[in-house]
Amino acid sequence: MNNPKVLIAGAGPVGLTLANELTRHGISVRIVDKNSERTDKSKALVLWSRTLELFDDAGYAKDFMPAGMRAAGARISNGTDTVAQITFDSIDSRFPYALMIPQSESERVLEEKLEAAGVKVERRTELTGFKDTGTGIEATLKKKDGSTETVTADWLVGCDGAHSAVRHGLDFAFEGSTLESDWILADGEAVGLEPKDKLHIFWHRDGILAFFPIVGDRWRVVADLGVAKGGEKRADPTLDEVNALLKLRGSPGIVMSNPYWLAAFRINERKVKDYRKGRVFLAGDAAHIHSPAGGQGMNTGMQDAFNLAWKLALVIEGAAKPSLLDSYSTERSGVGEIVLRNAGRLTEAATMRNPIAQGLRNTIVKFATGFPAIRHKIADQLTEMDIAYPDSPLTVKNGHVENGPKSGERWADRLPAGAGGMKFTVLGPDNVVKDLAGKFPKLVTAAPAKEPTHKTSLRVIRPDGYVGFAGSAKDAAKAEAYLAALAP
Repeated sequence: MNNPKVLIAGAGPVGLTLANELTRHGISVRIVDKNSERTDKSKALVLWSRTLELFDDAGYAKDFMPAGMRAAGARISNGTDTVAQITFDSIDSRFPYALMIPQSESERVLEEKLEAAGVKVERRTELTGFKDTGTGIEATLKKKDGSTETVTADWLVGCDGAHSAVRHGLDFAFEGSTLESDWILADGEAVGLEPKDKLHIFWHRDGILAFFPIVGDRWRVVADLGVAKGGEKRADPTLDEVNALLKLRGSPGIVMSNPYWLAAFRINERKVKDYRKGRVFLAGDAAHIHSPAGGQGMNTGMQDAFNLAWKLALVIEGAAKPSLLDSYSTERSGVGEIVLRNAGRLTEAATMRNPIAQGLRNTIVKFATGFPAIRHKIADQLTEMDIAYPDSPLTVKNGHVENGPKSGERWADRLPAGAGGMKFTVLGPDNVVKDLAGKFPKLVTAAPAKEPTHKTSLRVIRPDGYVGFAGSAKDAAKAEAYLAALAP
């Protein structure tokens, strides 16, 4: 397919998720990446509960499971005493855990699924320029042999990372800053950490030391080294330097060996204002980068892809007005701001150096996390279960339902087969939902109520599992007006 409906620049986890979702809809795509092969590094390490739910509704969450391990929670300590314990088993999800999986494996799973659907990533193929003609995109690709190709597509999506060529082509400002502190990471085999199914975080007086389980005895270690000295990038750490930090800041007996990856880095906190201009969109690191605290970068990007995929597909299929796409930037930019802010706060709390401030922090956190409601709120935030769209143009406000999620909130149950990521689900009394599905066959899947409480309410649930409209069983006319505003 030389001239696809959608051209995707970047074949990391975000671009691969988008390509898979569009292909599942039957939308033709091309996905290009300037690198010669997918990453062999662990990089982003976790698939959170909300992301797993989206993959589950799409039908392929199970494909990730054999390559990862389940983490049950997190423990924060000062090296001797426990400051806080956070568990994930209390969250309201089909996946009450974090799936610890190296990014290299997430990309492998996604790329293999895409190839099985007949779409191959075009490696060593770089997007070097593009033009939005108003009716489509004309893009120039530079191939591995040095030749160039002009591609015509209806839409272009930049999933090409922090140095995005698509973002530069749009001349979008990447607003934010680089934190003036040095950090190191080490990925290797470690002993001395129990239990193995938890994240272990040490708030030492000299800085944070965090351990993330990968598989078996393999762990990721992240530590901050304080204010950066000079403008030059710090050299990557040696294994001896890493073990010296483990001895200083961790519990006795923690030792790392057989490193897979040792690196030094600095944290960038940046974001574009808009995720769209005309027929061009940005997703993932091309639109937002932030502190690794919370481990939400890749998940936020994947959820960008899910959000955009169903909207693009319905517009391309002629099932929805083009104006549906206006909601993408509004919704995901809002989420990006929240994630950026939360990650920054976590980083600031973990890296404070003043001993008095550290003691106060530990006392407050220990007291607060003694309350189950606060532990639950923290778990919901980490796992991205608290994401909602109350102010979206796709959310009807002031709808009244006695039980269950309101407009803008997440629908917890698995979506009906064929609806996940593809159509709106109308849930309510049989006659009402069948009538609405008949009036909007390209847009709606009917889900007759199975529970008594659902028979007295009426909901229109988006393809990504968020409630767009919620009302009583008598509000069929309002639900119809909601869908009519979306339909062409």
